Amino acid sequence: MSVSDEGSSTISVSEAVESRSTVRQFLNKPVAKSDIEDILLKAQRAPSGGNLQPWKVYVVAGNARDELVNIVKEKRAVNPLGDGSEYAIYPPELKDPYRTRRRVCGQQLYETIGIARENKVAKFAQLERNFSFFGAPVGLFFTLDRQMGLGQWADMGMFMQNVMLLATEKGLATCAQEAWAVWYKTISEFVGIPDEEMLFCGMGLGYADPAAQINTFKTERGSLEEFAVLKGFD
Repeated sequence: MSVSDEGSSTISVSEAVESRSTVRQFLNKPVAKSDIEDILLKAQRAPSGGNLQPWKVYVVAGNARDELVNIVKEKRAVNPLGDGSEYAIYPPELKDPYRTRRRVCGQQLYETIGIARENKVAKFAQLERNFSFFGAPVGLFFTLDRQMGLGQWADMGMFMQNVMLLATEKGLATCAQEAWAVWYKTISEFVGIPDEEMLFCGMGLGYADPAAQINTFKTERGSLEEFAVLKGFD
């Protein structure tokens, strides 16, 4: 923690990276529009090849957020699989160690909130909470122009990381949600996403509920040797 020239405390980049986590239970506490605008304006300093700045963001809060959640809830009752996703969220034949990491992540998450492995009803209920942004008062949807390629998807990831870290700096929390991709038609119609744009994912943003057991869950990371190769050092 450091102190700015104005005397207010701020967190370092390292502290923001370390403390950021995926929050799955938010407080019913509104977020100021000015905070959202500040986060987005600063996040756009993310690097992008050729300075394309390929990202677009659609934000819902208040009545708009609630209306969208209710629309999706009504549609889920008839069609729980949604509109279908335009892309594969995970590769169809996921190999190890990735397959194991995904399995362990899910297993540990459910253990944190006391859901037994065989309790499919409770697991489905927890999954469904994605579509209320886990109670977050603000929802964001990120899109790319369909002309863009793999490089621009990477640019989008860096932009989203900026959003999450800047939210952390403000004492806010986030949950990136690819689950929203299965409702791309419904979301596009509601927020006015044009046909030339493709929905990547959603994100819940708000204040984390400190009393929620699920927010104590934090995923593990591999050792440096598992993902990095360093050569030429003495």
